[in-house]
Amino acid sequence: MLPARALARLAIDPTMKQGAEIKVTFEPSGRGVYVLPGTLILEAAIRAGIVVQTPCGGRGNCGKCRVKVVSGRCREEPCGHVLPKNLLDAGWRLACQCRIETETTVKIPAESLFGVRQKILTGDAGAKTDLRPMVRKVPFRIGAPSHEDSRSDQSRLLDAVGKVSIPYDILRKLPGFLRGNAWSGMAVLAGDRLIGLEPPDSSIVVYGLAVDVGTTTVVGTLLNLSDGTEVAVASALNGQVAYGDDVLTRIKRIREIPEALAHLQQQILDTINGLISELCQASGAERGAIYEVSLSGNSTMQQILCGLDPSPLGEMPFVQAFNKALTFPAFQIGIEVATSAEVYVFPQIESFVGGDTVAGMLASRIDRWTEPVLLVDIGTNGEIVLAHKGRMTAASTAAGPAFEGARISQGMRATAGAIEKVVIADDVILNVIGNKEPIGLCGTALIDAVAEILRHGILDTTGRILDADEAPAGLPDAIRKRIVSCEGGTGFVLQQENKVSGFDAVRLTQRDIRELQLASAAIRAGINVLLKDAGLTPDKLGAILLAGAFGNFIRRNNACRIGLLPPVAHDKIQFIGNASSLGAKLALLSVEERMYAERLAAECRHVDLSQDPSFQQEFSEAMLFPESET
Repeated sequence: MLPARALARLAIDPTMKQGAEIKVTFEPSGRGVYVLPGTLILEAAIRAGIVVQTPCGGRGNCGKCRVKVVSGRCREEPCGHVLPKNLLDAGWRLACQCRIETETTVKIPAESLFGVRQKILTGDAGAKTDLRPMVRKVPFRIGAPSHEDSRSDQSRLLDAVGKVSIPYDILRKLPGFLRGNAWSGMAVLAGDRLIGLEPPDSSIVVYGLAVDVGTTTVVGTLLNLSDGTEVAVASALNGQVAYGDDVLTRIKRIREIPEALAHLQQQILDTINGLISELCQASGAERGAIYEVSLSGNSTMQQILCGLDPSPLGEMPFVQAFNKALTFPAFQIGIEVATSAEVYVFPQIESFVGGDTVAGMLASRIDRWTEPVLLVDIGTNGEIVLAHKGRMTAASTAAGPAFEGARISQGMRATAGAIEKVVIADDVILNVIGNKEPIGLCGTALIDAVAEILRHGILDTTGRILDADEAPAGLPDAIRKRIVSCEGGTGFVLQQENKVSGFDAVRLTQRDIRELQLASAAIRAGINVLLKDAGLTPDKLGAILLAGAFGNFIRRNNACRIGLLPPVAHDKIQFIGNASSLGAKLALLSVEERMYAERLAAECRHVDLSQDPSFQQEFSEAMLFPESET
């Protein structure tokens, strides 16, 4: 059995039984997930893609993660000192302190969400962004020309809408438009430029599209720029994945095949245009009403999308095509929105530290924390930013696709049938996405499984899975029987073969352990280099902010147990959701946010880990798992 101290750190109740997953539904989104009994509401929300504010790190003393349990039974930790009795009686609970026991419906109020609308996390409080989008509509009505007033059409319009520039293509249409619409209409402005003319009876609503262009997944959010509300959200697999799991593979393809850049660019454009169709269908919005697109992604994704050759990123010294933010007409690259719509592409820092990192810095207000703070986006490429005493340093490290389930013997992405959570007590307990028979494991389960067999002494610090006769004497028989011989050495069975249903056993192999060690060591070594560069030790960090789709599903205790994250108090590790997507949305909602993002990018110093003499030493040391729990 695990010692009581270790059991207390688990995010679920150790007495639960395998296969007893229950459904949790979140309102008002309607999203539902299956979890194991004893799972924190906070973790269930993350599993559903909902990120709740936890500025206190989940200690239950800030009250920011307040939710209402609408139905079902939950077991709460003592938190009456934060929530008054009248709220407790009405069903309000703290998501970080309340564990799910039966099928449950939970309502999450807007103020408890991280990054909701214009409210974003600054540390232990929220800061508001004034709604001042680049694009807006201005209705106008002007008098017809007369003998007494024979001014030009251009002058009449400028008197009505202000001193803006009118491009030639709109000037060509202006005489016919004014006379065909009785000298009235709707001017679409982007800053001090006229980018469109609409009939007087058209809607005042202007839509904007925020796109997080990930190596694996693309997320699109449609926003009403008139009031700042989110209208619809959709996601899809990046069409480029058929040509490589990671950016280096795609860069290599472009270097070797002349037409590959155009082909890969079309793949991501097809993905984005497909999302636009889905968003418009879900919201009832018209493509022609989307006047601006904000894009954030890593350096390779942004450059391919813009049709810029990323080949120099495939050879030292890893040079980007651009670093300043880009703005250009959407039609130039084939994004199917309003004809006059413009695209804003986030600035990049250097090498592989791209626009998604800058967007995350913007979303987290990384320069405004009073204590040293580390932003970590864990994926095929790991981006790391350290802010300390007014200085920001950033680095990127190639972790590889292990966290996405690639190169793992039975690895898979986080879809139905994937084991996403592993706990070992008297036996193995699994949480499977979709409450289905497990067919493989995703990255979070890989981390969980390795952390658990480390705790039970089945895995040594070098990463070797011990044979059954080498394992600790007190190991429960049910666990010892799961240690088996398999191809490549010793393995550990997570799910036994089901001959009735025809499902194969799901195993963790020695090769899987090595792949995780390589990925984890790359991230940790990068973190260590930045900390030492700043003269800091991990205990001096005020917070570690985990960003990105994968980072927000990681169990903090397990990430520390395998050495992926530094040995810090777990409540210092905070999840901030898809910060790249949030940053892209902020850039749509406010001109000041764009200026802020561009300032952050310009002020951040890049550390090239490939040239840092200490990186290889740090990497070698990080390949070893920590001796004990932090």
